[in-house]
Amino acid sequence: MHIIPNIEPFRSKLNELDLKMSEPDFFSDSKRATEVSREHQRLSALIEKFEAYHKAEKQLTENAELLTDTSTEKELVELIEEEQVQLNQEKEQLALDVLKAMIPPDPSDSRNSVMEIRGGAGGDEANIFAGDLFRMYSRYAERNKWRVEVMSSSIAETGGYREIIFNISGEDSYKFLKFESGVHRVQRVPVTETQGRIHTSTATVAVLPEAEEVDIEINPSDLDISTMRASGAGGQHVNTTDSAVQLVHKPTGVTVYCADERSQHKNRAKAMTVLRSRLLKAKEEEEHSKYAAERKGQIGTGDRSERIRTYNYPQGRLTDHRIGANFSLTSIVDGNLDALIEGLHNVDYEARIENLLKKQQT
Repeated sequence: MHIIPNIEPFRSKLNELDLKMSEPDFFSDSKRATEVSREHQRLSALIEKFEAYHKAEKQLTENAELLTDTSTEKELVELIEEEQVQLNQEKEQLALDVLKAMIPPDPSDSRNSVMEIRGGAGGDEANIFAGDLFRMYSRYAERNKWRVEVMSSSIAETGGYREIIFNISGEDSYKFLKFESGVHRVQRVPVTETQGRIHTSTATVAVLPEAEEVDIEINPSDLDISTMRASGAGGQHVNTTDSAVQLVHKPTGVTVYCADERSQHKNRAKAMTVLRSRLLKAKEEEEHSKYAAERKGQIGTGDRSERIRTYNYPQGRLTDHRIGANFSLTSIVDGNLDALIEGLHNVDYEARIENLLKKQQT
């Protein structure tokens, strides 16, 4: 049974936001207005869910009194007992909804995503698997009506990618994709395997919140910028001009190379997007490390060295090791990630709710 913490601090915060939104110059800062409006909407929904929870709780109490009243008719008692079962279920679900709504959202949830996929252990098969993952996420994006834009890629000669970096833009894309970071393992018989032996290969996935210029300030003097002739990975569209761009952020050593566009300016713009996103992710991870104990047990560690998932082709099964759940492999690789992502969010919510309740007790 879920226990609801004190709701009054949330009511007070909602009242504060009401006052802010009534100020004459509220919309003068559009970005700030959007943030406040989104928070107001979240808190309003929280209070609404709490009121529904409180109503169900009150009805349960009134029904209980009728059940203890000896003058209540037998037929009515049966109806009340049936209603009590439904109300208890409704109350428990509303309590969970209220607790979820009490958890502040990740500030980056509403951002676009920059995803990086690299072939890992397993040679050619790892690169092919990296290509399979890119297709899987592209199909998932298509189902959500999100836009996919390749920022940089290194095509492997035998198929797939040694590395591919791409942007997925669309409503809350980072919120749904942020738990994909980590090592993805595949078990299957490679096309090149003549004796039918199952091989194990890996690919690493990193998901970064797309950063804007206002999020990360980069001093031009901190950049080492090189231009060169694109080699045309895998023999693809070899350029005859110095259109490829490599950025090195000297304070951190972060290096980004972009050569997919024929225009040097476009490659530079894409490289800057990736660089800002990597620096924003590093900044967030530094903040999260300060609260490591609080985050223990949560899904979203973002550690790309953590093995998170196994794609077992002989058994047609995908296993996510963080939540201990199995899914249809065929469906997942075709981009049907909804059930999997919902499972990850639910486990993360449970851990966050546990932390929330512990905070209320201290």
